[in-house]
Amino acid sequence: MNDIELFTLPTCPFCRKAKDLLEDNYLDYFEYDISHDEENMREKLAKRFNLHDKATVPQIMINGKHIGGYSELKDIVNNGRLNDYLHH
Repeated sequence: MNDIELFTLPTCPFCRKAKDLLEDNYLDYFEYDISHDEENMREKLAKRFNLHDKATVPQIMINGKHIGGYSELKDIVNNGRLNDYLHH
């Protein structure tokens, strides 16, 4: 089983797109809604992922590897590299 984690906000259109893309590829994921403590969580995510500014959402991890946000996920899927990140 793959471990896909998304850090999201309910109002974020790119979060919805990331979830749709994963669902279109029949992949399950764990979603962490950061809206309960958004500012603090953005700072924690920035530190965790070594980002220079506060983290944007979504932030996506696949099997412990931080891949970035929706654009990076879309590039990985469109370039046929998704299996490189998934367990077989």
